[in-house]
Amino acid sequence: MALVKNNRRFRIRKGIRKKIAGTAERPRLSVFKSNRGLYAQIINDQDGHTLVAASTRELEGAKDNTNIEDSKKLGSLIAEKAKSSGIETVVFDRGGYLYHGKVKAMAESAREGGLKF
Repeated sequence: MALVKNNRRFRIRKGIRKKIAGTAERPRLSVFKSNRGLYAQIINDQDGHTLVAASTRELEGAKDNTNIEDSKKLGSLIAEKAKSSGIETVVFDRGGYLYHGKVKAMAESAREGGLKF
């Protein structure tokens, strides 16, 4: 079941990546969920460089399995790091996950932190 679910996510992710790409002016904010944490990267796809990265493992007092509160903290952390490196607008890449729950909480928190997408 997990293999089928993962293959479905990869197919969806491939379709999303056909439509969006990160540039120098507007990099891509990519999200990845694992069983232990949530990860976010801001990527310039033209150069193939990760400009900013953050994860729930960096947060103070975060547990091994992420909850909505940790996701909100991650969103504000990635927005803060992006602002400090001069990034204001991004393209959001949900990575094949539904825009719901942890992914939605992280995205909304990043918007509140000042990122535009």
